[in-house]
Amino acid sequence: MDFRALLIGDIVGKPGRRALAVGLPLLMKDHPIDVIVANGENTAGGSGITPPIFDELRAMGVDVVTMGDHVYRKKEAVPLLTESDRLLRPLNLPDEAAGRGWTVLESQSGFPFAVITLLGRTFMKPAACPFHAVDKALAEIGDRAKLIFVEMHAEATSDKIGMGWHLDGRASAVFGTHTHVQTSDERVLPQGAAYITDLGMTGPHEGILGRRREKVLSAVITGMPTYFDVATGDLRVCGALVTADTQTGRASAIERVFLAIPDALAYPKEAPKEPSPPEPADSADSLENP
Repeated sequence: MDFRALLIGDIVGKPGRRALAVGLPLLMKDHPIDVIVANGENTAGGSGITPPIFDELRAMGVDVVTMGDHVYRKKEAVPLLTESDRLLRPLNLPDEAAGRGWTVLESQSGFPFAVITLLGRTFMKPAACPFHAVDKALAEIGDRAKLIFVEMHAEATSDKIGMGWHLDGRASAVFGTHTHVQTSDERVLPQGAAYITDLGMTGPHEGILGRRREKVLSAVITGMPTYFDVATGDLRVCGALVTADTQTGRASAIERVFLAIPDALAYPKEAPKEPSPPEPADSADSLENP
């Protein structure tokens, strides 16, 4: 029996959440979907997540929210990471780090599935070897789930491609996040792992990686730091739809998702001409690159 997983790329700020709120019903209308996995590490003002935003994503229908290198950006997320089995931090952080790196759940269609999230090491914050970490996790999961979806949150494409080949035959899908730029290399590897190097960004594409382009350009040209506000326009939902067999866990297809959301739908009253003011959770943010 076919099992379909919708994998959503990095959701950036309130505009990204609005894009997802509009786009998910459209995608679910056109495709039967058993589970939705979304990267939420940029959902709170562009960096981190908060409990209310996690609840918002869950209310939209997201089954599992994954995080990356900004996992602890908002301190109010730490208790939620400890308590919830639907919010994941990178597996290859220290064992003492709050949260869990993998989970096994049952889909609404009644099939168990696992989600694992990993952090790359090239041009990223220090982390343990993701290859050894995922091998250990798969041994712990054992026969609890045939359907296994692995996120590689990494800067380097080589880290992601390497993980795809490492897990071919052992995972239903291996997908990259973090760069906010969707790649066009989706394919099913020889032993049945669906693969794509990066799902892309769910959010405002009028800026630079989801941030206002004039702020980013000013910082890189002048060398002076500034707060990188989230952009607002040209909203898109990016990700991939994977079809896998419930008995074997092998994928049979992967299709890129690239859905443009008209401003009139995302902002029903009127398309914003200026960026929204920072959300309350942004008040303690330090200056940070996108």
